[in-house]
Amino acid sequence: MSNQSGMFSSAVNLDLGASAQTAPAAAAAASDDDAVHDVVIVGSGPAGYTAAIYTARANLNPVVLAGSVTAGGELMNTTEVENYPGFIDGIMGPDLMGNMQQQAERFGADIRYEDVVSVELEGEIKTVTVEDGTVLRARAVIISTGSEYRKLGLPDEDRLSGHGVSWCATCDGFFFKGQNIAVIGGGDSAIEEATFLTKFADKVTLIHRRDEFRASEIMRQRALDDPKIEILWNTKVTGINGENKVESLDLEDTVTGEASELAVTGLFVAIGSDPRVGLVKDQLELTADSTIAVDGRTSTTSLPGVFAAGDVVDPTYRQAITAAASGCVAAVDVEHYLAALDS
Repeated sequence: MSNQSGMFSSAVNLDLGASAQTAPAAAAAASDDDAVHDVVIVGSGPAGYTAAIYTARANLNPVVLAGSVTAGGELMNTTEVENYPGFIDGIMGPDLMGNMQQQAERFGADIRYEDVVSVELEGEIKTVTVEDGTVLRARAVIISTGSEYRKLGLPDEDRLSGHGVSWCATCDGFFFKGQNIAVIGGGDSAIEEATFLTKFADKVTLIHRRDEFRASEIMRQRALDDPKIEILWNTKVTGINGENKVESLDLEDTVTGEASELAVTGLFVAIGSDPRVGLVKDQLELTADSTIAVDGRTSTTSLPGVFAAGDVVDPTYRQAITAAASGCVAAVDVEHYLAALDS
């Protein structure tokens, strides 16, 4: 897999901001890392930690730059995860990520809670610079920076995350059995979320700020035909109410400006997500979905020795299990790539 130029042409600009937080005291000291590492993994979460487990077991001594405040990825903001295989009674998102981290460390992965501010991915030796100025050199790099759900920007949105506010029906729908809940959005993903949630909720109110959906015709009709889905057209959410959990939403008619309140116990935000791809600006090719382009089912990108895994390459599934599987693919691809270089 040392030749990765087959499907790729010109690069597309990307941009990913790094956190401005200071890394914990346990992080590496601010000095250049003199070693040339076999592999540096940028980002954690299921993809990054799985890649670390596999590359560590292959004696590649991975360095994982997990982030100073984002280590573990989006699952750190999730409560109970019931659909990850192997946990009969479910597991809390932070516990799952903690287990993966410890498993990677058990095999020798060097996990550093630092933010990456720039990368240079051309050439046989790549460089990765973290916020304190430390420069790491590596023969291979795995980008597993994930994606982030778009938010409404409302004051209580983050406060009630995991307490009625969610961005993933597949993850959290089960917890809303017999309840009245709302979904915000007007695209295919919003209707998919709403339709899925009717399996659990007594009623799903689909809130859209316009007078028609952006979704495909088949998805629009699915929403209109479902007796459990009520559609509020020309409506936007202006507030989320509840002391310890979601109790109601403040609404505003986008045409008349009339205010109203909707009693619900859950709010699912389905207005899209954005891959965290900005670190590799001007260096890697992107897809039409703004994810990092990879060659088929591999993790190989448009540059030799650079691999990508997890939600940053996946615009469709975005599940912990698919991200973990993608991390495994990246690790195996790295192992083969380095073996080919050394042969």
